[in-house]
Amino acid sequence: MPSKRIKVGVIFGGKSGEHEVSLQSAKSVIEALNPHQYTIVPIGISKSGNWQVGKNALKALEEEQNTAKKVSSSSSVSFINHQIGGLTSVSPQPSAQPVPSALVNDVDVIIPVMHGTYGEDGSIQGMLELMDVAYVGAGVLASAVGLDKVVMKQVFGSVGLPQVRYTSCTRQTWKASPLQVIRQVEDTFGYPCFVKPANLGSSVGISKARDREELQRAIELAAQYDRKIIIEEGLNVREVEVAVLGNDVPQVSVAGEIVPSSEFYDYKAKYVGGTSKLIIPAELTDRQRQEIEQYAVEAFQAIDCSGLSRVDFFIEKETGRVIVNEINTMPGFTRYSMYPKLWEASGMSYTKLLDTLIELAIERQNEKRQLIRTFENE
Repeated sequence: MPSKRIKVGVIFGGKSGEHEVSLQSAKSVIEALNPHQYTIVPIGISKSGNWQVGKNALKALEEEQNTAKKVSSSSSVSFINHQIGGLTSVSPQPSAQPVPSALVNDVDVIIPVMHGTYGEDGSIQGMLELMDVAYVGAGVLASAVGLDKVVMKQVFGSVGLPQVRYTSCTRQTWKASPLQVIRQVEDTFGYPCFVKPANLGSSVGISKARDREELQRAIELAAQYDRKIIIEEGLNVREVEVAVLGNDVPQVSVAGEIVPSSEFYDYKAKYVGGTSKLIIPAELTDRQRQEIEQYAVEAFQAIDCSGLSRVDFFIEKETGRVIVNEINTMPGFTRYSMYPKLWEASGMSYTKLLDTLIELAIERQNEKRQLIRTFENE
């Protein structure tokens, strides 16, 4: 008698600057899941917050993406009832919104292929925790810490991981005292430097600044995407990444090096054309390889991560020093993405990788369900 197919919900989209990246990742994941092993339930969230569930969900969000510039955004939120095979709209409601039934009744495990705010920051993870639904990837804490680059660096610093020098400011601080922020950057490390929104990934809103004028423009750009901005020291480095997989005892893949098609590994180099060169495995000394593997596990465990992450490193060209750049708790799954390529080079296929992630999600959920949730004072 054939075993029951696992029902897997794939959540994608969301109200994030990385919405488009999420659609690309979701398309790859849905195509790679074995239909004989899983029943796949696509669950899309539009930029305006609409839930769309069913086989046409991805297409609906792609069409919305293509026409987004022609339609003004609306503050009202409508939800879509679950209907495999089509979409059914529900009239907008001003009060609390119903949760799609697919999240409560119709799935065994969720793959939240969402990047950035409202998806990779612990928001969707918190909702799934309340619903007692198994899901792939980091929990609420690790997701939140991993996305906020300032808090992430503070945690990494507390366990002694080597990092570049950095400073940060809020949008309000920048507007009130821009000269003070500029002087802080110049006094701490100077130029060149990199300016980033603290809570976005995929290189959205990132700029390189070589002087005061460029720094001002870069901060203004980053402030459009986030209320918190991080400014990091610019060094002459190689960019190396590893993939981490597991729960309490994580595995580390071979390392890969990125040679960007532009001056640095920006959004265009990552997702438009995929012309950046990926060298897998990266050419490393034994010491560098050992340090990268050690630091990757330490970074993963420092934020209490689970399931998966990609840990990014810098290697100074002059000294060979290994520096931890950041951790990504939901790395991209597009055809250009480093995470699946690293595991493929380590002997694990894309399909097997997804199988393993689902197994890890269910394993973690079963472990949580063993916890005692009541207390009787004798």
